[in-house]
Amino acid sequence: MKIILCDDQAVIRDGLEMLLNLEKDFEVIGAAQDGAEAVELAAKKQPDLILMDLKMPVMNGIEATREIHAKFPNIKILVLTTYDDDEWVFDAIRAGASGYLLKDTSRQKIIEAIRGTMDGKSFIDPAIAGKLLNQVASKQTQPTSILTDKLTERELDVLRLIAKGINNSEIANQLHLSEGTVRNHVSAILEKLGVSDRTQAAVIAIQHGL
Repeated sequence: MKIILCDDQAVIRDGLEMLLNLEKDFEVIGAAQDGAEAVELAAKKQPDLILMDLKMPVMNGIEATREIHAKFPNIKILVLTTYDDDEWVFDAIRAGASGYLLKDTSRQKIIEAIRGTMDGKSFIDPAIAGKLLNQVASKQTQPTSILTDKLTERELDVLRLIAKGINNSEIANQLHLSEGTVRNHVSAILEKLGVSDRTQAAVIAIQHGL
């Protein structure tokens, strides 16, 4: 798994690189000190995943995430930051981040989140998850009929499981479908909902009471 690190603090970059390279299936192939460098490295090295800080000079992590996600949607972006302000959280997810972790997260949890993100799961720090759900809950719940008008019954089943953070393999097992069929359903769901990733689809599912 090829990983790029983006953080404006050299000590953080060096520490993460040392820890991640201890994993046999991880390879840190580059490090950026700001969002602009991360965009350049993403284009040049095509990593599988980027660990992205948020508050950085030149270009912050939100802007970099948005640009990388638009240009290279297959590259996963996992936020790793000290900032848990609501604005940062919501903007990062809207920009296309697949998950949001705080820097006091343990090494093992970061490793689990990286592997899980590559498997299609969404990892949100527990301290962040409450804010995200409260934000969704504070909005008026829109009628589920809006979703039922757009999605088939089977697509709704898949969306419910996506909202629980379940990956394609587990969805296939639960619904007795092939993984290929699940992937097709997920692609159709994202297209019909007008979103670009599973996290955004999950938020819509919660908004609509699924």
